[in-house]
Amino acid sequence: MNRRHLLRAAAALPLSASWISALAAEKPKRLVLRSSWQTVNIGDIAHTPGVLALLEKHLPDVEVRLWPSKVDNGVEEMLAARFPKVKIVRGEDVKKAFEECDFLLHGSGPSLVAQGDVVKWSQATGKPYGVYGITFSGQQNPASKKQDADKKPVQTIDVLSGAKFVYFRDSVSLALAQKMGCTCPVMEYGPDGAFAVDLVDDAKAEAFLKEHGLEHGKFLCCIPRMRNTPYWTLPEKKAKIDEAKHARNEAMKDHDGKPLLDAIVSVIKNTDLKILLCPEDKTQMKISKEMLYDKLPEDVKARVVWRENYWLTDEAISTYRRSAGLFGHEMHSPIMCIGNGIPAIVCRWAEQTSKGYMWRDIGLGEWLFDLDKEDELQNVAATVLAMAKDPEGSKAKAAKAREFVMAKFAASMALVGKQLPA
Repeated sequence: MNRRHLLRAAAALPLSASWISALAAEKPKRLVLRSSWQTVNIGDIAHTPGVLALLEKHLPDVEVRLWPSKVDNGVEEMLAARFPKVKIVRGEDVKKAFEECDFLLHGSGPSLVAQGDVVKWSQATGKPYGVYGITFSGQQNPASKKQDADKKPVQTIDVLSGAKFVYFRDSVSLALAQKMGCTCPVMEYGPDGAFAVDLVDDAKAEAFLKEHGLEHGKFLCCIPRMRNTPYWTLPEKKAKIDEAKHARNEAMKDHDGKPLLDAIVSVIKNTDLKILLCPEDKTQMKISKEMLYDKLPEDVKARVVWRENYWLTDEAISTYRRSAGLFGHEMHSPIMCIGNGIPAIVCRWAEQTSKGYMWRDIGLGEWLFDLDKEDELQNVAATVLAMAKDPEGSKAKAAKAREFVMAKFAASMALVGKQLPA
């Protein structure tokens, strides 16, 4: 029966539950997810499958279309294998999504990354939108500067105010938006979508562990980084070196590397665990070798594995799941660890915005260190060792944080569902 005949029949008969279900089946609820910012960082990759997993779990009757920025380097295939029902839209398919979808959800990220596209959606369709798990620094989003010269730039705070809801992934961002006068009707703390990512590649992980003599639960992962990500070292970015950022990196690399070096030595000397130096982005294989591996004493280095190749989110998560925990300078590998019940310690600094403070928000303040504060820097190694020596207690702590995060996800997804047609 086509839609026209169905509507005629429905008009002639009293509405029953079965008729309502039939009508609903004719026009499914549709949502477009604007996400997938880049693929040179497993954390940026993780935003998308995390939110897709939440939509699949909490709103299984909703048809989801993914509008990405980047899904190259094998990421599109990885997403398609895990989410075969999700259609990735580009070009004309984006226009079709504007026509057919009921709601736009801006995914997790370091800012309102796709601000310009959110504005296009709102102006072209008049349909609602929401923002899910971002950091807000108070600065004007660069995307808004691409508008026509004769048009007044749309301020980020105005775009946030026009949303049905905005979930900030750290309480500092939430407080700043409130202070700046954001009038969105629902503004709350909402975890980064990467906490929910469930991608796995057990075969690759097992093969790597076997090759390098790493046993389940018998190693810690460690990820170092520079103050500013040196994207200019990646050919695909085609970026000129930022001399000021490079100089800052060089000035701080020994300072920032020391607490990780101390932690590695302490773990090797006081436990039977090994250490895996692994990357979150494509620049970090070189960084981990120069900042950490090459500086270790030979007797310590014998139980440290340096991963020299980049990996994708699925293999990384399978590896983290087999570890005893993670520590380092990055944010999203710890997020993915906690999302999978694995302990994780975060070191941050001013250049990383306020995202690190989410560790306080989810009850892991004791595992958060500000390396701009010397007193906190001095406590990193002891805390990593304590985590390593108390695996059961550390896992319980991680599990409690995960439970808090998942409860927040359930509540926020319920609100997403309320924005769609009944």
